[in-house]
Amino acid sequence: MNEDTTGRIRIGVSSCLIGEKVRYNGDHKRDRYLTDVLSQYFEYVPFCPEMAIGLGTPRPTIRLEGQADRPRAVVQNDDRRDVTEDLAAYGREVGECETGLSGYILKSRSPSCGMERVKVYDRNNVPSPAANGVYARAFMEQQPLLPVEEEGRLNDPDLRDNFIERVFVYHRWQRQVAGGHRARDLVDFHSTHKFLIMAHDQNRMRELGRLVAGAAADPAGTEAGYFPLLMRTLKQPARRSNQVNVLQHVAGYFKQDLDAGDRRELGEAIEGYRLGELPIIAPLTLIRHHLRRNPDAFLEAQRFLEERPAALDTRRR
Repeated sequence: MNEDTTGRIRIGVSSCLIGEKVRYNGDHKRDRYLTDVLSQYFEYVPFCPEMAIGLGTPRPTIRLEGQADRPRAVVQNDDRRDVTEDLAAYGREVGECETGLSGYILKSRSPSCGMERVKVYDRNNVPSPAANGVYARAFMEQQPLLPVEEEGRLNDPDLRDNFIERVFVYHRWQRQVAGGHRARDLVDFHSTHKFLIMAHDQNRMRELGRLVAGAAADPAGTEAGYFPLLMRTLKQPARRSNQVNVLQHVAGYFKQDLDAGDRRELGEAIEGYRLGELPIIAPLTLIRHHLRRNPDAFLEAQRFLEERPAALDTRRR
């Protein structure tokens, strides 16, 4: 199962971000957005690789040294213990065992957990922000499709929205696979995500559609090719121009149902979003309003149009 008893989605998290005192100085780095907002919807599964390999707290710091592509994690004390292999082994272990996670939030700039731009010190003791944390790298290599972000990057509304969207999609796929889905289930899954995928990449949407068309002949092969391509597509943030195209496409479904005033109002809301004068929630709200008055089963099933809890919906900005 990848939900707790309340229905929250299970995601991994660096322990220090949820207030656990596991840092080198015996303190934590609690992130209030994670603990006060996201915790309402996500069940956290905490990990601290440095504690897991026995470094304890408080402890000497570690830092990355050597080559940026394969740095070494070295304890900064007289012994200068190299813990690279220990951290990497733990990352592989968690990646292999924790297959029920639907996402992961890592501690930024950490030599063990940083997702990117972690400082690496060269032989002259000069740092450059060029590497992944050792544990994070091993984990992500083990689970390359899992949505992963750093807490600092979640301050960016677009990156936060992209991460949350991918977590939801990943979670829905896990539930479908756990139910032993058939070829028809894959067709339905793709159909309900069609406009969501189109908002990221129209060409990929068509490519994914062609894969789904062959599901009846080769269900296992189609599934193996479909989901990796889907997650790689969604990792690319949705561009405004693509989202405008989707909104206009959806609006076309109502052209026979709306009077001239309603059509003009919806068109102006979409144009306001295109120009950056309105948030996307403005045309989305109008579309949902018209959909309630003019039901359409295909549109009602579209994940692109679904309402999220206000606390998670960066589209309101």
